[in-house]
Amino acid sequence: MRILIGADTFGPDVNGAAKFAERLAAGLVARGHEVHVMAPSADSRSGTWTEEHEGATLVMHRLKSWRWYPHPWLRFALPWRIVKNSARVLDEVKPDVVHFQSHFVVGRGLSIEARERHIRVIGTNHTMPENMMQFTLVPKIFHKIFLKAAWSAVRNTFERADAITTPTRRAADFFEQSTGFTGVHAISCGLQVSNYTPNLEPRDEKVVLFVGRIEAEKNLDELLKAFASMDPSIGAKLELVGHGDQVKHLEDLAVSLGIRDRVHLAGRVSEEYLKEQLRRASVFAMPSIAELQSIATMEAMASGLPVVAADAMALPHLVHDGENGYLYQPGNIEEFAQRLTDVLTASDRERERMQKHSLRIVAAHDIDRTIDTFERLYRGETVTDPVTDLAPERESDEAGAGR
Repeated sequence: MRILIGADTFGPDVNGAAKFAERLAAGLVARGHEVHVMAPSADSRSGTWTEEHEGATLVMHRLKSWRWYPHPWLRFALPWRIVKNSARVLDEVKPDVVHFQSHFVVGRGLSIEARERHIRVIGTNHTMPENMMQFTLVPKIFHKIFLKAAWSAVRNTFERADAITTPTRRAADFFEQSTGFTGVHAISCGLQVSNYTPNLEPRDEKVVLFVGRIEAEKNLDELLKAFASMDPSIGAKLELVGHGDQVKHLEDLAVSLGIRDRVHLAGRVSEEYLKEQLRRASVFAMPSIAELQSIATMEAMASGLPVVAADAMALPHLVHDGENGYLYQPGNIEEFAQRLTDVLTASDRERERMQKHSLRIVAAHDIDRTIDTFERLYRGETVTDPVTDLAPERESDEAGAGR
């Protein structure tokens, strides 16, 4: 098939939606499809050329973009030119299917013009308007009005799609409740599990790791406060990998909490450094309450890490309390600290049990299953959503497996 993927954020951007779009595009190329990507330019250039992403060569249609300065890195395609640009790219590519990754700008333009040309359209939602409020500059008194308008814009774009997907069942249920749509598919973003090397060995040091955007929606204040309230005799260290507008705030908070010497804000890092930290860490922490899936958490699980995460949105799909880690009630700093302590002080046998559960759960999210499902959607075939929530293993099953 000839497939056109439309995205408002794409590599070199570093976030879940961009990473999913890259991996999907690369996986489709590996299966012999012709893949084009339409996305905002990452700099002042615009035009059509090839780029390497996730080891695959993609035909990129980069649109002239502007920087959205309330956000630390986001660039956006010019809204008043998006319909014309979408028409131009569609007429050049003549795709069999269009798959847009958000409704903001690119998805809106492509869905309008694809419908005009009777091209099949798939829409995937990775965001909630609520997550963007901090970057809109809209006064708090007008937030309800803004959100109502924002959800209306979501509906207007996604109603042009032949099929709608989102990464988890909880996210699909939330999307249906917020828009009135039905039949939204839950299809994991997935990841190439084989690209990660689990480290099941006992740890020489105790490292709590977070990977993701360093922004307010990630609730990293809670992580620092929980870490600070843990018993110092545990000897734990905290590492935050990622970049965002909260870096200075978190540095100052670490100083005020008296833990600055035990907190490392690594910033943007190479893939090699990230994988090294995933193998080195003792536990992965995810305090966000707005995750529609969390690719970073899946990467940690594929590396064999136990996880302590907020009991919110889609994280319980990945973190099965008491199996591969623990959930805590958002805002409960004492519980968060206790759960981190539980993992860091667990016996080697208990820790290995949690690690193996992480590997078992994340195996259901292998990206090959995701691509299989999207190929069927692209062709207009009936789709059964992949099962990614595994039932708990019985103790007798585990004992049998160990014999």
